[in-house]
Amino acid sequence: MSAIYKSEAGAHEIRRRYQEDLRNWPVPAEQLRVPTREGETFVMVSGPQDAPPLVLLHGSGANTTTWQDDIASWSRHFRTYALDLIGEPGLSAPSRPPLSSDSHARWLDDVLDGLGITSTSLVGMSLGGWVALDYATRHPERVTRLALLCPGGIGKQKTGWLFKALLLRPFGRWGARRSVRTVAGLHTPEARHVLDQVMLTFSHFNPRTERLPVFPDSALRRLTMPVLLTAGVRDVMFDSTESARRIRHCLPHATVNLLPHAGHAILGQTDSVLTFLRS
Repeated sequence: MSAIYKSEAGAHEIRRRYQEDLRNWPVPAEQLRVPTREGETFVMVSGPQDAPPLVLLHGSGANTTTWQDDIASWSRHFRTYALDLIGEPGLSAPSRPPLSSDSHARWLDDVLDGLGITSTSLVGMSLGGWVALDYATRHPERVTRLALLCPGGIGKQKTGWLFKALLLRPFGRWGARRSVRTVAGLHTPEARHVLDQVMLTFSHFNPRTERLPVFPDSALRRLTMPVLLTAGVRDVMFDSTESARRIRHCLPHATVNLLPHAGHAILGQTDSVLTFLRS
């Protein structure tokens, strides 16, 4: 059994649900498995073969279903490659190399090379935003545009939410649901299906516990490509105000959208991200 899951039965249930969701992918898609130095990486490919490439990197505790509400729009204009991050509850290898190394950048190099992509736009959310940032600071020549949704590695990573979650633990499933809703910011009725999926995942999945390394100003200034930062003011995991301040300071050319009523889960940004990618 992989250490990223709490039990083999739980791993089986997550994979079963995930494969069921993949059958309902809203547009025609090709499923690929790309060999890398960290093991196989699963990729959902959609959109016209001659369209410019767009690589999508989801967050921790998630998989390519993160993009199901966006893909129909984005794949009309791009050849989209939705990757399952290694070490997360998708169909990629369970490998978790240290975030303090260049391992994730070398992994993404392997994926892009395996897909025949020399340069691409990147969209990354949360942990995926950190991976996208890490790659773009190391290989800016391979990234044409960079869209970041509630990314780690810029503003301070908060820990207060963990204390609140521990207080709710004795209240069983109600407490767990309340905790997840608070951490992710999934308070609206429209977010209920996302909340249900997160609840299922974290019932069986062991998330990463290491803190995301923070990029110094010198690294952020290497981002010469157009950059979009979208973050929620009410994010309990990362200091979004500090993220916005640092991006504006280091990258005066960047577009910054701070959403006053949003938490960590950034939903409903399909059109704003597409506008940025096509501008």
